[in-house]
Amino acid sequence: MPSTKSQIAKKAKNIKLLACDVDGVLTRGEIIVLNNEEEIKIWNVKDGLGYHELKRVFPRVKTAWITGRESEQVKKRAENMGIDYLVQNCMSKKSAFDAILEETGFKASETAYIGDDIVDIAVLRSAGLSVCPQDAIEEVKKYADMVSSFKGGEGVVRDVIELILKAKGEWKKVLERYK
Repeated sequence: MPSTKSQIAKKAKNIKLLACDVDGVLTRGEIIVLNNEEEIKIWNVKDGLGYHELKRVFPRVKTAWITGRESEQVKKRAENMGIDYLVQNCMSKKSAFDAILEETGFKASETAYIGDDIVDIAVLRSAGLSVCPQDAIEEVKKYADMVSSFKGGEGVVRDVIELILKAKGEWKKVLERYK
């Protein structure tokens, strides 16, 4: 059930870990499979710049991608984006999420998670701030504190990064760089 703007801002201020699904969140959920079985995904540059700025102005926030599929392209993109934790081929996302919390020592209340489908529900229910893209399935929207105005693959992660940086009072540092 969606929270109020002030509740969302309060939760965002405490975030130490931003985790998300890949397909349907960082991408539109479409996969091109070539004859050699290589997968091609299309990434949004706004999300990429968001990760870059998050790491630059507030590097204490850790990042994680937890995905049900496995792809060399995802691995390379995660490395390029400086993602701290990548878990692929994982249908028990809650177990992966819990393992990351165990390693970092963070509390679930200090995390944000973005997911779009039923495999994400357990993590959405556990995260301190749960978000889904505008085009997430209806069942997922029931468990989201916030439904982004952006669709998966069209800037939903950037939307959440901006929310977190604004709540922490760090967004001005991002803007100053580009004035």
